[in-house]
Amino acid sequence: MHIRDAYRDGHTAFSFEFFPPKSEQQARRLKTTIEDLVPLRPAAVSVTYGAGGGTRERTHQLVVDIQRENTLTVVSHLTCVGSDRDEIARILDHYAESGIENIMALRGDPPDGGEFEPVPNGFHYAAELVEFIKKRHPNMGIGVAGFPEGHPATPNRLLEIDYLKEKVDAGADYVCTQLFFDNHDFYDWCERCRVAGIDVPLVAGLMPITSKKGLGRMAELAAGSRFPARLLKAIDRAEDDAGVENVGVHWATQQVLDLVENGADGIHFYTLNKSSATRRIYESLGVYTSEALGSTG
Repeated sequence: MHIRDAYRDGHTAFSFEFFPPKSEQQARRLKTTIEDLVPLRPAAVSVTYGAGGGTRERTHQLVVDIQRENTLTVVSHLTCVGSDRDEIARILDHYAESGIENIMALRGDPPDGGEFEPVPNGFHYAAELVEFIKKRHPNMGIGVAGFPEGHPATPNRLLEIDYLKEKVDAGADYVCTQLFFDNHDFYDWCERCRVAGIDVPLVAGLMPITSKKGLGRMAELAAGSRFPARLLKAIDRAEDDAGVENVGVHWATQQVLDLVENGADGIHFYTLNKSSATRRIYESLGVYTSEALGSTG
């Protein structure tokens, strides 16, 4: 299914994100996670490329496997890092032949954390990648990234929205945000997008906190993200990681309820290849997901 069809019925669409496993043990855990989450009937699932595009072959295989083994709408991440236009073309053609209809187009970050430098005959910006995809495969759905709390490399918030508008004008069908913990930041960002003429669906990215160690990783992963003091106080009161997960699930559930009630186009869960927190959030939503949860048997 083309990704834009997920946002046409006026209801908030839910989606999940996975990353390619690096070992057999991780592969088995991911298989279990997918089996746990498929019955929740997500509108789509996405698969990341990993830092610097280093897991691209595993991404390609995982995307094709999920597409073949399930009825899910699959979105594959694709970055500008380390690939020239010829290689990107080959990847896109392979996906098209395998029935993959949707791409998340990202500039990506270099694996060493330094300054981004395009390869010869490569892409400098995600907008160029979006335009290339649309020209080569006009019927492919394309998502791009948004940053409610600001892009760490673009402190000018006006320019940040201008750059996002360029990606949408190049052919992006929707925008999925980096994780955030205060819905007010998301709502304000949505309004600024609409003022700028960005009229595609805007999908809220959420990652439930499940441990104090995981909180530290989030701070590294989502540079510039704001952690509300009330959330940090609740985490500090938790006696162990089980308590931290309870806090994280409760906080994310309240975010989801508020987003649904305010008509968010979509909510995207960064699962970290685990199903527990996402399922617990679903179970807390009641009427919004009762039909999906009833299908699990």
